[in-house]
Formats: sequence, C-alpha cells, structure tokens
Amino acid sequence: METGTRSSMDVVAARKRRPLYRSLGFQLFAAILIGALLGHLQPAWGEAMRPLGFGFIKLVKMLIAPIVFCLVVHGIASIGSIRQVGRVGVKALVYFEVLTTIALVLGMVGMAVFRPGVGMNVDVSTIDTASLKSISGSVSHAGGAADYFLHIIPDTFVGAFAEGQVLQVLFLALLFAFALHALGEKGKPLLHVIDLAAQCFFGAINYVMKVAPIGAFGAMAFTVGRYGAASLGSLAWLVAVYYIIAIFFLVVCLGGVAWLAGFNLFKLVRFLKDEILVIVGTSSSEAALPGLMAKLEKLGVPESVVGLVVPTGYTFNQDGTCLNLTVLAIFVAQATNTHLSLGGQLALLAVLLLTSKGTAAVTGGSLVVLTATLASTNYIPVAGVATILGIYQFVSVGGAVVNAVGNGVAAVVVARWEHVLDMNQFRKKLDGAARIKEAPAPSLKEV
Repeated sequence: METGTRSSMDVVAARKRRPLYRSLGFQLFAAILIGALLGHLQPAWGEAMRPLGFGFIKLVKMLIAPIVFCLVVHGIASIGSIRQVGRVGVKALVYFEVLTTIALVLGMVGMAVFRPGVGMNVDVSTIDTASLKSISGSVSHAGGAADYFLHIIPDTFVGAFAEGQVLQVLFLALLFAFALHALGEKGKPLLHVIDLAAQCFFGAINYVMKVAPIGAFGAMAFTVGRYGAASLGSLAWLVAVYYIIAIFFLVVCLGGVAWLAGFNLFKLVRFLKDEILVIVGTSSSEAALPGLMAKLEKLGVPESVVGLVVPTGYTFNQDGTCLNLTVLAIFVAQATNTHLSLGGQLALLAVLLLTSKGTAAVTGGSLVVLTATLASTNYIPVAGVATILGIYQFVSVGGAVVNAVGNGVAAVVVARWEHVLDMNQFRKKLDGAARIKEAPAPSLKEV
C-alpha cells in the first residue's frame, strides 16, 4: 500500500516538475497569441495559414463519427435496462429545451438593455448584399421541420459516417446498441471489439491533439488576417455586448445550474481549459468534442450518459448559438430602425426555438440559420445580415465555447439526475485535476 502511495506521489511530483512550455494549455495559448499577432502585422501571411487551421479541424472531424458511434453503442449495450436510456434521453431533452429557451430570452433582454444597434440608422437599400450570395444556397437547404427530421435518417449506413453527420450517427448508434443489447451473451464478443475500437480512436485523437497548437495558430492567424481588427470598427460595441451577455449566461445561468447540481462551474471550466483553448483557436466546438467526452468520463460520468447526452447536445443544446441568433437578429433590427413589437419579438423567439435546433445540420451554422429565419419571418430585413458579416467570426468563437461548456454541464446534471454519479468522487477528481498542471492523455477506461 505504501509503495502504491509513493508511486502516485512520484507521478504527481513529476507532473509538477514538467516545464511549462510542455503543457498543452500553454502551447495553445501561445499559439493563439502568435497567430493573432501574425494576422495583424502581416494579413496576407495570416490568410495563407488557413490550411493549418482547417486541416486540424478536418483531422478531428474525421474521428468524431466513429468515436460517437462506439461510445453510444458500448455505453447503452452495457447497461442492464434499456428503460434507463429512455429516461436519460427524455431528461436530457427537457434540460436542453429549458436552457436554450433561457439563452434565447436572455439574448433578447440583454439587447433591449444595451441597444448596441440603436443610432446606426442603416439604410437597407444601400447595403451591398453580394456578400450574402455565398450563403444563399445554404439557406435554401435549411428546410422546415419535416425536412429537418428526415435529415436525421441517413440515406445509407456508411453515408452518415462519410458526411460526418453527428445526429445521423447517433441515430444509427441507438439502433445498433438496442439490437446488440437484445443479443445478450451472444453479443458480448462484438461489444468487446467495439470497446477496443473506441480505445483505438481515442488513441488516434491523442496523437491528433499533439498538433492542436499548430491548428490553433493557423486558424487564428487566418481569422485576424482575413477580418482584422479593422473589421470590428464601429461594431466593437456589439461584440462587447455579446460577450457581456455570454459571460452572464455562463456565470449566472450555467453557474446556478452547476451549484444546484452540487459542483463548481469554474472548477469544471478549469478542468476543460485545453478543450476551450482549442475552440478559441479553431472557432469550432466540434474540434473539442472527443476531448470533452473523454474528460467527462475521467471525472466519473458514466459512459452511457456521456455518449448519449453530449452528441445529442451538440444539436439540441447549443446555448451559445442561441445567444448568437437572438443578439445578431435584434442588432440587425436596431441598426435598420426596424420596430419589433412584443408580439413580433415573441414570434421571433418561437421561430428561433425551432430553427436553432438545425444549426448543426446546415453548413455555415448560425449565420445561415439566422438568414433563413429572418427570410421566413419577414419582420427584419435580411439584407441587414450583411452588416455583421465582418464580426461574425469573433462572435461565433464565444458561442462555440458556451456550447461546449453547456454540454459538459448537461452531462453532469443528467448523470446527477439519474443518481449514477458519485458526487464525492466527482468533486475529489475535479479538485485533484485542478491542482495538476498537466493531466495525462484521456483514455476511454479512465474513470
């Protein structure tokens, strides 16, 4: 027993002695700063770094579908009762709907208080809408509710993986997991193979994450080089207001939910710092999805809960995206002197409750859905979207971070709700991990 204790202490001491420059968090932070500096001083060179950032995102996205499939199948097929899956799913969806509604309402209230667009007096007839043509095709494919639900069903089994559609992969994984669970003992060998496959894919992600600083550098250099500080200009107040609202949502809303669930949000955010820095550098919440799932399991959240709640949340629990949609929609209305009555705001809120669920299925994310929403409601001139194209990238980064943190909180809350999480052990692991500067690479089996 004494030897084991000494060994554990030696490991911790070794991690503490590890140079700061070898910490992934430090490397990511430095890469983001250097990338921003390069993009600002040499915009052309910054834009040329685009392949580094987009290449890293593609590396991660190619592994997301198999990881989600293996985690969901193994997690669900391993539990004793399928009823638990139904309970987890229903509770997760209820939680998602409540939090996204709060985010939408908060965005509207915040914009009513700060009113960053008032006084701009934008004349929509003078706006150059040529910049909107690149997303007009995507808008036409946004579709209605029927199209959205049909989109969940892939054309082929392999097609869902080839296109990287997380919701389609989740749908297939649920069907496969139920069938494998029904096989009982005969399905155990296949279940073991899926478990090994999941460990392999997480091992691959660990290798990919070693080049995360390069990806973050390239993506940040491209963003600043393409849009630059000048793109903020008179819209800087809008960006500032958005982040004030987003931070308020994180601290008060998600922080309150975490407090009610019995844990500290700030400790969880600190534990997920590497994933958050990846998101900041790449402007993509998907880039942090595998790492987020692995770290939640490391904290003791059951595999079945993580595998079901987190991937589903990336479609139904996009709190940050909901903030984006309401803030930008109301800003366009204020900037173009478009009066929105209380009824008009409630109607816009109702439409956004539906369209916000489709951002993960549409290329271009919330910007495309925002354009489609304004076009369908006819309350706010669509041409006004062109006024926020220059700063959209800066706003989307904050939304991506809020999405990831929100889904991490959701997984913990649902596990707590299901009474399948030992909160004492969870807090100890969260506190212990916070004291270690560099945690070991996450593994599927680490709990």
